[in-house]
Amino acid sequence: MGLFDSQYSNKAGQVDQNRLPRHIAIIMDGNGRWAKQRGLPRTAGHKVGAEVFRKIATYCKNLGVEYLTVYAFSTENWKRPETEVSVIMGLLKQYMLEAIDSMERDQIRLRFLGDLSAISPELQELVERTNAISSRIEGFQANVCLNYGGRDEILQAARTFAAECAAGEAAPEELTADRFGGYLYSAGIPDPDLVIRPSGELRLSNFLLWQCAYAEFYFCDTLWPDFDERALDAAIIDYQRRDRRFGGIK
Repeated sequence: MGLFDSQYSNKAGQVDQNRLPRHIAIIMDGNGRWAKQRGLPRTAGHKVGAEVFRKIATYCKNLGVEYLTVYAFSTENWKRPETEVSVIMGLLKQYMLEAIDSMERDQIRLRFLGDLSAISPELQELVERTNAISSRIEGFQANVCLNYGGRDEILQAARTFAAECAAGEAAPEELTADRFGGYLYSAGIPDPDLVIRPSGELRLSNFLLWQCAYAEFYFCDTLWPDFDERALDAAIIDYQRRDRRFGGIK
C-alpha cells in the first residue's frame, strides 16, 4: 500500500455525503498512554499514531472532506524528554520524505502551520519542498500543526498588525475579524467545522483557539493509535445530527 492508500469505505451509508464537514480538525492524543498500556516505550505509540494519521487523511480525502488539520507537535511539547522529541521529529522527516514522493500522484496538498523557525534546517527545507509541490495540486489539503500554539499564533498575528500600524501601513480602526484571520498561520483556510479529540480528555490544549469559535466538538475515549475510519464515521454522524446556528435562531 502507498502512503495515502486506504482499504476502508463507508459501506453502511450512515454518513450523509451531502452534509459533510468541510474542515475537520483532530487533536491526536493518547499515543503515550496507548504504549504504556502495552508495556511499550512512549515512542512506540507515536510511531503507530503516525500511521493512523496517514490512514485517516486518506479516508477524509476519499469521503469528500476538503481539509484535515491535525495537532502534531505543540509549543509546549519541547518540554518532553529529548529522546521522545527526537523520535517525533524523525517521524515527521520520514513522513515528509514519503509525502514528497506521493503527493502529486495522490493529489493531496500538505501544509505545515506553526512557528517553523524552531525546527531543524533540514525539516524546514522539506517543508519548503512540500509547499512547492502543494502549489501545483488542487483538492484535499492536510494541515499539520508543528511547533504550534493557539495563543502564540494570536500573539504573532497581533504583533504583525501592530508593526504595520507603527510603519503607517495600517490603522487600528481598520482591523476586522476577517483581516485578523489573514495574519494567522491558517490564513486562507476555512475555520474547522468539527474538532475531534480522542483519548478521553475534554479540553482544547491551546489548539486553533481563534478558528474554533463556532466549531462543533466531539470527544471520545478511544486513544489515537486505536482511532480508525469507523471512529471518524461516528464523529461525523454525531456532527450531522446537530443544528448549527452560529449564534442565531432557526
